[in-house]
Amino acid sequence: MVQTQQQEMALRQAIGQGFDLLRQGRAADAVRLADSLVASHRGHAHVLYFAAEARAAYGRTDDALRFLEAAIKADPGQFQLMFRKAQILLAMRRRTDARAAATEAAAHAGQDAQALQAVGQLFSQSDDPAGARPFIKRALKAAPGNPALMFDMATAQFFLGDPVGAEKNLDEVLKKQPGSGQALYLRSILKRQTKAENHVGDLERRLKVLPDGEEKASAYYALAKEYEDLGDVEKSFPALKAGADMKRASMRYDVAPECAAMEAIAKAYTKKAMQAKTAGCADEGAIFIVGMPRTGTTLVERMLGRHSQVTSAGELPDFARVLSLRVEAELAADPSRGANMVEASLKTDFAALGQDYIAGARDAVHGAPVFVDKMPVNFLYCGLIKKALPNARIIHLVRDPMDSCYAVYKTLFHRSYSFSYDLDELATYYAAYQRMMAHWHTVMPGAILDVHYEDVVRDTEAEAHRILDWCGLQWEDAVLKPSENDKASTTASAAQVRQAVYTSSVGKWRRYADGLEPLKARLMAAGVVDEDGNPVKKD
Repeated sequence: MVQTQQQEMALRQAIGQGFDLLRQGRAADAVRLADSLVASHRGHAHVLYFAAEARAAYGRTDDALRFLEAAIKADPGQFQLMFRKAQILLAMRRRTDARAAATEAAAHAGQDAQALQAVGQLFSQSDDPAGARPFIKRALKAAPGNPALMFDMATAQFFLGDPVGAEKNLDEVLKKQPGSGQALYLRSILKRQTKAENHVGDLERRLKVLPDGEEKASAYYALAKEYEDLGDVEKSFPALKAGADMKRASMRYDVAPECAAMEAIAKAYTKKAMQAKTAGCADEGAIFIVGMPRTGTTLVERMLGRHSQVTSAGELPDFARVLSLRVEAELAADPSRGANMVEASLKTDFAALGQDYIAGARDAVHGAPVFVDKMPVNFLYCGLIKKALPNARIIHLVRDPMDSCYAVYKTLFHRSYSFSYDLDELATYYAAYQRMMAHWHTVMPGAILDVHYEDVVRDTEAEAHRILDWCGLQWEDAVLKPSENDKASTTASAAQVRQAVYTSSVGKWRRYADGLEPLKARLMAAGVVDEDGNPVKKD
């Protein structure tokens, strides 16, 4: 018995050493250790779990899943193992299976609020706030008044179009965590604030005592948004700039590598490269909506989503992820070539890339034949999309540059679009984006439909006809009422898209022209706008 205990202690020590290897980034060494432990301790749940983590870190998710399933069989009913399986499935873009596995795991979570919260967050990560809500509710029953859970619930309610319920939860969060900048910002963007109902005084009081940092930056964004809603131009922009400057100061970021990446893509994907014959996936159901954020991409997505034959997949990160995995495999197979990722992508199996993407996307929309992928940053990959999915439709949303940049600048994205917090960096990125899109139009003319936001809001029916014709869809009147789309919207535009189409955002930047002067100057120097801030027409 003593010997058995000693063996178990030695095994646990070996497993601990294995996890140390993973923390050090030594995945290959961890895999070798895992293989030796599996060989000598067959059927041991802890060993199998470590083997799964080692394979996951090594990029072998199929093997990781196999080891996890074996661990669950060896030690049934363990929440940690079952939930980890759900996470691996989600990483594999098997969203339906991931949600099913998470639901099964939750059945073994009991009254563990933290475990139930994790399940809810997995549903949110798979773009399913409606599915997340019951688990958050269970977690709140187990831990009443928990501010993190109340914030998660408020976020789900916001995405699902319940601003009243969301504000009620956020008010409770702020009683317990008065300095929560995220809660303050979400509370302000739930709806349009009015003179009768707003939080301006409350925000001004909180800002006086909040220390500098990300929470205070978020509070400034909230105040700027509410001032703008109330028409107080003189106070809105200074609050916005204070928030943006503070947010930027908290980040380590350089816009140059992002712009260089666009240049590298354009250099590699020449007209000759695009005309080179390559096999692609023949699937005809994908509609990509691309462009800068805050340009009307969500509006057009919601219009298409009202069509009886179309399902929205939301903002899928899938194309970039699948592309990255395939290119990394290309480089690993022959590292002696010394190729960079862009050059290696030219050699990828585009048909397999398209098939991999479609498999995950179809799972996201439960097999719907026609779907919309509204990931704005896919503008980077228009040429690669066309090679991988030659029958896909690509719609590019275009908006007045100054309006576009102002809309980006005033939005707090938290963990994305790092270029948006400094006007010079924003202008630099915007000019690079515009060059990127001009390049795609040059090397594959007629492959992308430009849709102007201003045209959509001024003559919705005419633009809807253009869009449906481009997508090969028959006319349906329902597309003219995007605000009646009852699907969750998990973007920064979640509140706006539930309103009727409006034109009040056209030319809005001019109210803040003085504050935006540095932006205009940089865009003028790049040939994007003229001295009046109007778009420069390209030949």
